[in-house]
Amino acid sequence: MADSEVIVEKIDKTLVIKINRPGARNAVNGATARAIAEAVDELDASDDVAVGVLTGEGGTFCSGMDLKGFLTGDRPSIEGRGFAGLVQAPPRKPLIAAVEGYALAGGCELALACDMVVAADDAKFGLPEVKRGLVPTGGGALRLPKQLPYHLAMELLLTGEWLTADRAHHFGFVNRLTPAGGSLDAALEIAATISANGPLAVEAIKRIVVESQDWSDQEAFKRQREISDPIFGTADAKEGARAFAEKRSPVWVRA
Repeated sequence: MADSEVIVEKIDKTLVIKINRPGARNAVNGATARAIAEAVDELDASDDVAVGVLTGEGGTFCSGMDLKGFLTGDRPSIEGRGFAGLVQAPPRKPLIAAVEGYALAGGCELALACDMVVAADDAKFGLPEVKRGLVPTGGGALRLPKQLPYHLAMELLLTGEWLTADRAHHFGFVNRLTPAGGSLDAALEIAATISANGPLAVEAIKRIVVESQDWSDQEAFKRQREISDPIFGTADAKEGARAFAEKRSPVWVRA
């Protein structure tokens, strides 16, 4: 619904989750957090969608926490899931951020929680909490040093200054740059490419990449096999090989 805090739309095999508070620069309040969490659950539960895209209405991705709501006791977090119902519990399926305008504070942390980022070339990212005597606790201080060079991440965290989209792209934080207004279409293009692939394989690959951050070198291949070996016995794996041999597109059954 257009008057909801979050608009959820299925486009082919992609679930678009759009923060819909343009009058507040898409700042997240409690209702928004709950709606995003519900959309993430829908993404993971539905066999009809393979990828999610997170974006914002009105030319802004997200400006972080709704401070007016915070002052009245409204919290934009969910127990066990963190800010916006997402940063501590990203979906099992891939999630792409389509960023226009500003991705600030918690908004930047939402982008950091996604698997890929597409951004308009005039977009800006930032974690300005330190300027207010605060700490970015939605994953910013944890994830940024893993996605940018250490010295650059420390500069951004300790100064609270902007990271422009072109600089973010240069260092690999942003996958693709688009003209203003084009990030959602570009994100949908990537999502369509992913959606054409084996869904069980896609989810297994994401799981390996995410979970392997904590694996030692000694256990890494064993842990990887535990996730990947079952995939080779699936009907989808056989269908992929058969479709290649028959020179046609595969028809996945998620089994």
